Amino acid sequence: MKPRVLQLFTSGINCDRELRFAFETAGAEVQEMHISELIQQPQALESCDVFAIPGGFTYGDDLGAGRVLALEVERYLTAPLRAMHERGGTIFGVCNGFQVLVKTGLLPAIPGVQVSLTWNASHRFECRWTRLRVEEPMGHILPPGSILHAVSAHAEGQIVLQNPEQDVPTLLEAGVIALRYCNAEGTITETWPDCPSGSRGAIAGLISQSGRILGLMPHPERNLSALHLPDRGRGAWGQGNDGIAFFLGLLAPYQARVRS
Repeated sequence: MKPRVLQLFTSGINCDRELRFAFETAGAEVQEMHISELIQQPQALESCDVFAIPGGFTYGDDLGAGRVLALEVERYLTAPLRAMHERGGTIFGVCNGFQVLVKTGLLPAIPGVQVSLTWNASHRFECRWTRLRVEEPMGHILPPGSILHAVSAHAEGQIVLQNPEQDVPTLLEAGVIALRYCNAEGTITETWPDCPSGSRGAIAGLISQSGRILGLMPHPERNLSALHLPDRGRGAWGQGNDGIAFFLGLLAPYQARVRS
């Protein structure tokens, strides 16, 4: 029996096929459900290992990126999602899905720290390859200090904090910063273009203190082969296996359970 992924779908999601392919390539069985169907059948969450929200522009991002879907998830699915998480399940969101997790309060869930996402510092949509340094809290998925190469494709990807000088150290101490933008040498930077959004603390992804709620802005599901890379695997952007390594790490606890 393969690890089971329940992948959400609704109007405006457009990265669902890539995400499904990544999970299936990494060895998972993927079921897709529309938000309205899941609201009517929340018990579907009881039989999955991973709940995933793909990227896109849900409901046109008309009230802000991911805001409408976040309201639906918060109102109708908070209790079953928390129950799924408490029994050992993982909640994952990429790009628009990450925005949803932040705006529902599922991430970073640190008292006294208010986090949101807004327009990139460049005030435009940014679509470019980026380097993400893996931080210690995500070390159960990828080696700390390693670089995950992934495509950024967003307009509202800038992490903003109420008191950034105080809140970034608080988030670091709490162990909820999963990934940070870096340059080719692996040095953390908030400077464009290595950090396309201008996020405070160069934050590209957050993780819960349990390690089982994870979200990031860039798309690891778009880096599954050397053919996906801008240099076709010549080395500047890795060898094209970063995304697979990421999803294998995400599924590893459930693969181990299946084998046992």
